[in-house]
Amino acid sequence: MTLRADLKLEDFPFQTFDKIRYADTDRQGHVNNAVFSTFLETGRVEFLYNPDTPLTAENGAFVIANLNLNLMGEIRWPGQVDIGTGLIRLGNSSIGLYQSVFQNGRCVANAETVIVQMDEVTRRSSPLTEQARAFLAEHLLHTES
Repeated sequence: MTLRADLKLEDFPFQTFDKIRYADTDRQGHVNNAVFSTFLETGRVEFLYNPDTPLTAENGAFVIANLNLNLMGEIRWPGQVDIGTGLIRLGNSSIGLYQSVFQNGRCVANAETVIVQMDEVTRRSSPLTEQARAFLAEHLLHTES
């Protein structure tokens, strides 16, 4: 799959935001690189754990199997970031998400994450429910030009 570097926030099927806190900055005055992962988490959690559309199976939980983060620009305080999230792969028990973080319309980071549904009793992967698959399929990100 070819991921497009020119995606805009409005290209993502799920969008949210996060506030930049003064405590997020480092000694250079920009947001610390570790905080980028927190912004991505905000997007993932709001997408995957919406109480109105629960996605996990009974005794299920989502766990990150792989996270590839590309830092492309600085973020400065004060302000907010916008986070776009979309599905790029739908497997039997796993999904692939593509996310971008924007400040003032400029993409400052993107990430590809593999998430697996795990059975909390057996501690092994477990299949996604049909309801989850249907919801996720509605949030496919069109990443090719």
